[in-house]
Parts: sequence; C-alpha cells; structure tokens
Amino acid sequence: MRNRLQRAILAATIILVISNGAGAMFENREKKLQAVKTVGIIAAVGDKFTFAKGGLTGFKNSSRSFPIGPWGLDDLIVQQATVTLSGRFQVLPVSYPRTTFAAVSESPIKPFDLVRGDPFKKLVQTEVTPQGLDAYVVITKARMNFGGGSQKVEGVGLITYKTMLETYSQIHALYEIRVVDGKTFDVIEKMVAQPIDNVTNVKLAGPSLSVGDSFSFTTSDVRDEKLHRAVVDLIVRSLPILLSDMHLR
Repeated sequence: MRNRLQRAILAATIILVISNGAGAMFENREKKLQAVKTVGIIAAVGDKFTFAKGGLTGFKNSSRSFPIGPWGLDDLIVQQATVTLSGRFQVLPVSYPRTTFAAVSESPIKPFDLVRGDPFKKLVQTEVTPQGLDAYVVITKARMNFGGGSQKVEGVGLITYKTMLETYSQIHALYEIRVVDGKTFDVIEKMVAQPIDNVTNVKLAGPSLSVGDSFSFTTSDVRDEKLHRAVVDLIVRSLPILLSDMHLR
C-alpha cells in the first residue's frame, strides 16, 4: 500500500512539473510574440513534385521528382501568409536563396538536435536580407511517416500505395512553419501543418487528398491542371489554420 501511494505521489509530482514547465514555455513564447512588430516571410515548399509508390513491403525504388517552379506555390504561400499576418504585424519583403532553404530536409516530428541546432537558424542569419526584422516566418517542406510506419514522404507530391486488395493514391502538400527571432535567431515557435477535414483510407498526418488511382505515374501529370489545383487547394485551406494555431493572426 505504501509503495503504491509513493508511486502515485511521484507520478503526480512529475505531471505537475511537466505542466508548470509547459505553462512557462507558453508564457515565454507569447511574451516574445507580443514584442514582434515586423516580420519577413520565407517560403521554400514548392520546388518539386514527387511521385512515389509504396506497398506492404515498403517504398519501391521508382520514386521520381519533377520541377514545378512555374506553379508559383512559394509565391502563393508568401502572398497568402502576408494577407493573413498583416492584421497583426507589419510584413516586409525579404530576399533569400529559395533553393538553399528548399534543400534542407528535417523531420518536424523529432525534437531539435541539441548539438547541431535547428538547421534554419543559421540560414536566416546568413542568407536573408534585410536583417534586423523582429522575426522571420519560415515556411518549408515537412517530412512525415506514411501509413503509420517508417516510410516517409516529404513536401509536395503523390503517393500510390498498393495492398493485396486495393490501390490508394494521395496528393500531399506537407510543410511546417517556424518563427525565428530576428535578433537572437532562436526559434520562437515551430509547428507542422495538420490534415484538413478530409477522410482518407491511408493515414498521412498532414494536408492531403485521396484521389484513388486517377493519377498515373508519368511526367505528364505535373502539367495536369487538376493536379495543380488540388495542391493549391490544400495549401490555401491549411495555411490560415496553421497560422491561427500558432497565434500569429
């Protein structure tokens, strides 16, 4: 009885410590955000579209990527984020090497590497002009597990997944947002875009759309306007929600 009581007290103490720590972190984040007046928006999500195939034994080696720069997804993201954030912040234009930001690959579902640090902090400090804004809103590709396993997909693309009985295809636009302090370059907040009210047979914890097997695994698909519109819709619908969840509007 005594050991059980001691374990209960210990568990309650741990929960209290964690709760207090989370509360302190939230208050610190809110305090930092309240001090932000000027922001710059960086977007590096829409450089390529990846067609991938998966199955019960994992991804096949036939995944292929094609450039989609003419779609203008990153310009769209900057425009929409500017409209959403302008009610609270003064949004100023910034210059940055988009390909450099797009080339960084990091999983949003893992904690920061305490030794290496967040990979985008240094880029914001060295590759973005002008410097000196209160904060920079960095919107980049996210990498996520597919189907509850270790298989991963990233950024914008279409995954076709075959089982013994059926074939599923999902268009996805996976991205994350981090707010980087313009003075210290610490990450004030970081969050990944969540699924949008669609119900799919294959789980993917980000903005996605089930399309059955209506899209083939060919280069012509990246020129298909239906595909383009589907990706745009995922971004347009999910971005204001994520910015709101991050208390940026």
